[in-house]
Amino acid sequence: MLRPVPPAVALAQRLHPIERDIAERRRLSITLAEVFEPFMALGAQEAATDHSITVLEGGDRINAALNLATAQCQTEMLTIQPSDDRFSERSLTQGLGRDRAMIERGVRIRTLYQHTARHSPQKLAYVSQLANGKAEYRTIDEVVERLIVCDESVAFIPARDDQQVALELRHPGLVRYLVKVFEFMWSRSVPLSAGAPYEPTADGITDIQYSIAKLLVEGHVDEAIARRLGMNVRTCRAHIAKLAATLGSGSRAQLGYLIAQSGILEREGAAQ
Repeated sequence: MLRPVPPAVALAQRLHPIERDIAERRRLSITLAEVFEPFMALGAQEAATDHSITVLEGGDRINAALNLATAQCQTEMLTIQPSDDRFSERSLTQGLGRDRAMIERGVRIRTLYQHTARHSPQKLAYVSQLANGKAEYRTIDEVVERLIVCDESVAFIPARDDQQVALELRHPGLVRYLVKVFEFMWSRSVPLSAGAPYEPTADGITDIQYSIAKLLVEGHVDEAIARRLGMNVRTCRAHIAKLAATLGSGSRAQLGYLIAQSGILEREGAAQ
C-alpha cells in the first residue's frame, strides 16, 4: 500500500545517498593529495628545468632561435666556427647581419677559427667588414665543434653532423662549462692579424706541421687529421710530405719514428 509523504522527506531521502557519496569522494581526494604530496616538489623541479635543453630541428628553427638570442644579447657573444663547415659561406652571409647589429649595440664579439681560416677568402672578407674594437678574431690549430654563447646565459651546439639539429642550452652549469672551454682555447690562440702560423720556425717545421705530427703519432689517418685541422685531405697530405722531407723520412712508418726521435713534440707553445 503506497502512502504519500511530504516533499521535504522525499527530497531528503533522495539527497542522502548523494551527499554520502560526495563525502566519500572528498575523503578519497584528501588521501590522494597526501600520497602525491612528496612527488609534487619533484614535478616542480622538473618543470623549472624543462627548458634547460631544447632540441632545435631544421635550419629555419635553428636560425630563428639564434636570431632571438643574438637580438637579446647585450654584453658579449663567444663563437667557435670550424673551418671545415660545409655550409660556411651561407653561414657567414646569414651571420653578417646579426653580428653587425650586435656590434652597433656595443656587444663584444670574440670568434675562434682554425688556422686554415687564414686562407679562406670568404672568412677574411667577413672579418674585414666587422673587425674593430668590439670584434676580435683568433685562430688555433684545432677547435671543438661549433659553439655560440650569448651573455653567458644561452649556448648553442650542434647535435648532428649535417647541422640540421642543434641544442639550445640554458642550464647555468652547462653554459658556464662551455664558457670555460672557450676561454681555455682563446688563451692559446693567435690573433688573426698576427703572423701566419704556417711560417717555419728554426727547426724548419711550421706550427701546422707540428699539429699534424702530433696527430700522426696518435695514430690518426689523413682524413681524420684533415677534418680536425679544418683542411682538405690533399692539403693535409702536402703538409705531411713536407714534414717527411724535413725529417728525411722515406716511409710513413719511418716518419712516425722520426717524429718521436726528433723531439719536436716537446716544443712548447709551437701551436699557440
